[in-house]
Amino acid sequence: MNVYSIAYYLFFVYTVFMAYDGFTVAAVAAELREKLNGGYLAKIIQPEKDALLLTFKTKDGQKRLLISASASLPLIYLTETNRKAPLQAPVFCMLLRKYIGGARLLSVEQPGLERVLILTFERRDEMGDLRTWKLTAEIMGKHSNLILADRENRIVDAIKRIPVSVSSVREVLPGRTWFIPNTASKEDPLSLSAGDLQKTVCTKAMPLFKAVYTSLTGFSPVMAEELCFRARVDGGSPANTLAPGEADRLERVLFSMMKELRELRFSPVMILRGKTPVEFSSFMLTQYKDLTAVPFASVSELIEAYYTEKETSVRIRQRSADLRHIVQTILDRDVRTLTLQEKQMQDTEKKEKYRLFGELLHTYGYTIPPGSAKAEVDNYYTNEKTLIPLDPLLSPQQNAEKYYARYTKLKRTAEALQGRMQDMREEIRHLESIAESLETAADDRDLSQIRQELADCGYVRQNRSSGKKQQSGKAEPLHYRSTDGFDIYVGKNNYQNEEVSFRIASGNDWWFHAKNMPGSHVIVKAEGKEIPDRVFEEAGRLAAYYSSGRLAPKVEIDYTLRRNLKKPAKARPGFVIYYTNYSLMAEPDITGIERVPS
Repeated sequence: MNVYSIAYYLFFVYTVFMAYDGFTVAAVAAELREKLNGGYLAKIIQPEKDALLLTFKTKDGQKRLLISASASLPLIYLTETNRKAPLQAPVFCMLLRKYIGGARLLSVEQPGLERVLILTFERRDEMGDLRTWKLTAEIMGKHSNLILADRENRIVDAIKRIPVSVSSVREVLPGRTWFIPNTASKEDPLSLSAGDLQKTVCTKAMPLFKAVYTSLTGFSPVMAEELCFRARVDGGSPANTLAPGEADRLERVLFSMMKELRELRFSPVMILRGKTPVEFSSFMLTQYKDLTAVPFASVSELIEAYYTEKETSVRIRQRSADLRHIVQTILDRDVRTLTLQEKQMQDTEKKEKYRLFGELLHTYGYTIPPGSAKAEVDNYYTNEKTLIPLDPLLSPQQNAEKYYARYTKLKRTAEALQGRMQDMREEIRHLESIAESLETAADDRDLSQIRQELADCGYVRQNRSSGKKQQSGKAEPLHYRSTDGFDIYVGKNNYQNEEVSFRIASGNDWWFHAKNMPGSHVIVKAEGKEIPDRVFEEAGRLAAYYSSGRLAPKVEIDYTLRRNLKKPAKARPGFVIYYTNYSLMAEPDITGIERVPS
């Protein structure tokens, strides 16, 4: 993983944990009460090991609720997107179907401003008696969980069982009592009275915004900064140095925000820097005056829009962890080997000096006295004196032969190293292209193709069972359509690059690729027509986006007619050469380019 990937991943993890705060959970709770209360739970599937998709039948039709307890992506929101159920339902899914399948949703509660939602269901048991069950979604980062309990909060089971060996604060096991551990000793801002804020927040020797989110439940750093901004107080100043007037303003704004919350006056909004999402909230964020605020009709639509792409990215990243480790390990080894080879090649540069010494000793050896430790002779190539170290135990002729032997050995070493270094550079370039393919992989079929390539090239053993699974669906290149109606194809890995360039494309189609960096082959199907400049610009943007330079402001793109491409014999997958090309600079931004569903 390169530095840009690491920075992106850390930024993503930060926004997942910080943006989905108690205010967002409150907005989701309000939306669920409005749209799901009284509805019947018609279907329960567990598409991932830590996620549920609940389908409700309501008076307004069918509604789907996605709940994820993933440590890296805990979420809960309404969605219209269906998920595929596994062939065999997991144990927790079967348990839910037994206890709450077909049950009626009575209520949705959020304790205080905690990142916790309690869905209370009612259904008749085998004896015909009405029973109440509580499905609790804890949206708490790595501590996220989904827990089924009875009306007395006695746990039936959880999607993640937590024994005492894992947590001494709270066991999550069948038969234990469910409760919210107050490990952070935070106060509920909904229950604060006048003067409480100054006691809980304004006595801490830390930045004010940090004192807010570490003292009050529900607050993320972003909402804490929003509170400070609305109160016209510097969030970075120490909390215990606030003037009395500043503390009063902070308290008034806090109570105003709590009033908005109680009255359910939510304003779901996504903040964009250019076209890149940087933050979201269920309340209007007034602190981002220089950025673009995009409103949403509902908090679920906002969450789905913000996280759908990131969720896929995280899931694929988790599933490709073994492949990333394999590629990075081999890549690191190859880079070390190439560095050693380059050092050895530098050592062979002495060979011409040894050849010259041998030649001069053959020429002037008769003038050198026996037993000499050195000889200074005329270099007839430069007309300068050359000092030659000698072994006094050897004759000048024997010294000459010794230098010739050194020259011959270094020459053979240099010739062998040259071939090995070329092979090593090609292998490094190939591995870098595979690493980039892992960044653009969209689903398990893409990962299967990459794994197959690694097996075909001898990096991993062939997995016979995975080969059978791959037969069920082949990963296809991405298909886009330009503004002017031209079809554009993008390979997501080396095998797809081969398909795009040598099977989908014909000789008069146009080929695009980021210059001197790993990336996708992009083909524009000309279909015998003249291609407008705008299509070249859009294809260049796609080639820039699907390359290792996607985080750069602009990327240089090579483009040429497909007929100018050549694939050398025995070349690695996805490797082509060309000698005629044009160049353009493109932004790695594909906004507005139509994606054609596969």
